[in-house]
Amino acid sequence: MERPWLNSYQQGIKDHVDINAFNSVAEVFERSVEKYAELPAFSNMGSTLSFQQMGELTTSLAAYLQSLPGMQKGDRVAVMMPNVLQNPIAIFAVLRAGYTVVNVNPLYTARELRHQLKDSGAKVIIVVDNFCHTLQEAIAETDIQQVVTTQLGDMLKFPKSAIVNLVVKHVKKMVPPYSLPGSITFKQALAIGRSSEFTPPNLGHDDIAFLQYTGGTTGVAKGAVLTNRNMVANMQQASEWISKLVEERKEIIITALPLYHIFSLTANCLTFMKIGGLNYLITNPRDMPGFVKELGSVNFTVITGVNTLFNGLLNAEGFDQLDFSHLKMTLGGGMAVQQAVAERWKRVTGVPLLEAYGLTETSPAVCINPMDLPAYNGSIGLPVPLTDVSIRTEDGEFLPIGEVGELCVRGPQVMRGYWEKPEETAFVLDEEGWFKTGDIAVMDESGFVRLVDRKKDMILVSGFNVFPNEVEGVIAACPGVLEVGVIGVADEKSGEAVKAVVVKSDASLTEQDIIDYCRKELTSYKVPRIIEFRDELPKTNVGKILRRELRDS
Repeated sequence: MERPWLNSYQQGIKDHVDINAFNSVAEVFERSVEKYAELPAFSNMGSTLSFQQMGELTTSLAAYLQSLPGMQKGDRVAVMMPNVLQNPIAIFAVLRAGYTVVNVNPLYTARELRHQLKDSGAKVIIVVDNFCHTLQEAIAETDIQQVVTTQLGDMLKFPKSAIVNLVVKHVKKMVPPYSLPGSITFKQALAIGRSSEFTPPNLGHDDIAFLQYTGGTTGVAKGAVLTNRNMVANMQQASEWISKLVEERKEIIITALPLYHIFSLTANCLTFMKIGGLNYLITNPRDMPGFVKELGSVNFTVITGVNTLFNGLLNAEGFDQLDFSHLKMTLGGGMAVQQAVAERWKRVTGVPLLEAYGLTETSPAVCINPMDLPAYNGSIGLPVPLTDVSIRTEDGEFLPIGEVGELCVRGPQVMRGYWEKPEETAFVLDEEGWFKTGDIAVMDESGFVRLVDRKKDMILVSGFNVFPNEVEGVIAACPGVLEVGVIGVADEKSGEAVKAVVVKSDASLTEQDIIDYCRKELTSYKVPRIIEFRDELPKTNVGKILRRELRDS
């Protein structure tokens, strides 16, 4: 397909992307272990594992997994934990053993966990014991044959490992009682693996690397089938895109979003592992004072996150006093980056907050802003190499530059389909490989894509389309506003009306202040009819504002 909008930034790197350079994600990891053996790979709570140590630990765990009876290539292994050192060990061990990683949100309810385990057919689960009580409630109706449990501090250096585990279990009482007969500990699994034989499997592009489940906000969670080809392609696309800014062996990336989220998994864990970078894992980014303290202890060069995380840091005491002299790149994704947050980030850190866009179904990167962009530009960037994007009507007609429609994507990073759901796959993925994202967007003549909103979140006011992202962006810039979520509510006269749910940063802020501010920035039908103040907004574990819960509450 001819792409007349291919701009100079894309043109300069598109020929360097070789998706056939690696047969699998496991091969990327193994080459990095060999190439960067002595370098630090992952850090957490003051403890660091080198690439060589990661190689040894993953070999042991992979050997243990292969020793389990009945395990065959491609079998699913669930990984249910926050950002601790055991997490990347488990991920790479599962991949090296020839199995498929099923990333699980540890904050799932028993119902959500049961669905994901049943749907994926996972045979093994590796879980932090804080969440074992949930697993106990869900496990009976699943195919799980072996449970491996771990404590939060297990891979930390002694005595910190013992102290953390003691405090978590007995002081903070964060480990509810549970009973999982036949389970073994992570350390026991490593010990068994060290005396077992590891047999490297023959892996190729068509083998499934991850069953990555969507959040389920539009219904029951579905597993996106992400093959080695999908993941290797996106690693290659992303690493070439950022190659003008980052250097091999020299980067320290702050990994605050959980590794079970596709953004953090690919952009942080995999892409920076590939270039010999250090992933600094933040276990609890919601503890802002603790988060800022950790940031003060490391000369980080890259940080990724969602808009709410950056906003939280900017409003955290002491953040503006940190040393940002090493920071090269800040990348925002997962939800719209608001202009007010991006501009403040640039003032405080001296580094632009660049927006990127992707989805679980696209491994995830589709568009990223150029690394040499001096400031926030309101777009999600340009399509990454080997990626076609188009703007379409409801009927699938291609729209010209400047027209608003549904964003569709085609490229080597697009999933194979939804796990065992052919009808749902056919609904979003056509025979030519175009994936319908469900996002409303517009493209300019230079190829920059601007996201308007999710199709399902659009508000219809007297026949006029109102997109929550736009209204949220305006209200977020209003003095006294900390956070905002915008939804549509039923209205007898106009069909729907705009409602804004606001968290204050200034107690004196009034409804009228917000309405007056909006009237200066928005046409009348976009101005919120209803303003509600709350102490906090409902969010996913990665910080996305849950508009669905705002509508339901």
